[in-house]
This record gives sequence, C-alpha cells and structure tokens, in this order.
Amino acid sequence: PPGKKVLIVYAHQEPKSLNGSLKRVAVEELSKQGCSVTVSDLYAMQFEPRATRNDIVGCLHNSEEFNYGVEAWEAYKRGGLSSDLIEEQKKVQEADLLIFQFPLYWFSMPAIMKGWMDRVLVQGFAHEFPNCYDSGLLKNKLALFSFTTGGSKEMYAKGGISGDIRYLLWPMQHGIMHFCGVKVLAPHICFAPEYVSEEKRKEMLIAWAQRLKTLWKEEPINCSPEWYFK
Repeated sequence: PPGKKVLIVYAHQEPKSLNGSLKRVAVEELSKQGCSVTVSDLYAMQFEPRATRNDIVGCLHNSEEFNYGVEAWEAYKRGGLSSDLIEEQKKVQEADLLIFQFPLYWFSMPAIMKGWMDRVLVQGFAHEFPNCYDSGLLKNKLALFSFTTGGSKEMYAKGGISGDIRYLLWPMQHGIMHFCGVKVLAPHICFAPEYVSEEKRKEMLIAWAQRLKTLWKEEPINCSPEWYFK
C-alpha cells in the first residue's frame, strides 16, 4: 500500500544474476504499489562485514579490554557508532518491511550479509535483554528472506540429503529476525536456478512479482520452533 517503506538488503556481485533480477522485480513491483523502496547493495557499497574497533568512534568504554558487544552498545547510546552503521540503522528504523535477497552459501547467508547482521543489529537498537523475541526493539516490522539455492527442491525436502530447507531458516529467521522482534513472512525460495531452463527462470521472476502484489495481505509465519522442526 502507498506510504509503506521497504528496505531490500541485497547481496550478489552481478546485477544480471537471478538474484539481481529478483531484486529488480521487487523494486519495480513495490514502487508500483506506491511503496518507497531503498536498496542496500552490499557488494556495490563494499560493505565492511567485520565487527572491529573501527565501528566505534572516539573513546572506548573500557580501553583495557575490548569487548565488541559492550562497546557497540555503549557507542550506540551516545551516538558514537561509525557513519556506515548509523546509515544502515536509519534505513532499518524507517522500514516497515525488510527483504533479504541473496544466494544461499553453505546453508547460510553470504559473509557480507552476515556481517551486516553482526554490525547493524546492535544491542540497544535491535534488542535489549529482556526485550527480545516478541518484545524485541524492532517489533511492528516484517522481514522476508528471498534466496536462491544450488541444490534442488528434492535435496532440501525433509527426507532429502540436505534436510528440510526450514532447518536452515531457524538461525536466520528465528535467531536473528525474531530475536529482534521482527515478524517473519514465509521465505521465497528459488531452487537450483542454474540448472533449469531460461523459461523456468522467467517463471521464477513472474511468481515473485505475483507474490509481491498481495504481500501486504500475508500473515507472518508462526514464530515457534514447530514451524521449523515439525
């Protein structure tokens, strides 16, 4: 609906890839609906994935012994995080929906996107014990993981060699997003695009565009372990 804000965090090196096309389709379709769409193109931005001392501007809270979690938390509170982090947090803060678009690497997200999670979702900004899970600080936001796999759908079935694809979503959707209070929409998975015809890849893009048309009517998945492991 008009007025909704969407942040697409995108991790692929090649704009002509299927991931690049999925991202482009999302930008076009959501913009057409009157949403305002921002893209963080992590590779193009040369986003720094490593959590280091450089993320803290000025003096450390404890200069004797460096504890990243504590330092980032303290820096967040006094506005002392590095500008690239402040920039990303502002995008997250404004977004109603976060879409993560990436190829699955080793049952997980690419390092550059994991680094985005590590550095951006700081304590005090995204969570603050006991304010986590349903009371996480980013509640009232939605997230959707849209990704491509190398393996086929059969490989990622419950009895398949790689196990149920949902198992892999537990750390990403539950351990990160739900922990921060974000509600999660069903993932959008394009299985083994490299091994299918050009025609099939076009169908994948059409299916994504179709889903986006009614996305705002969708209910989030059930946030319990049962969804992942039933």
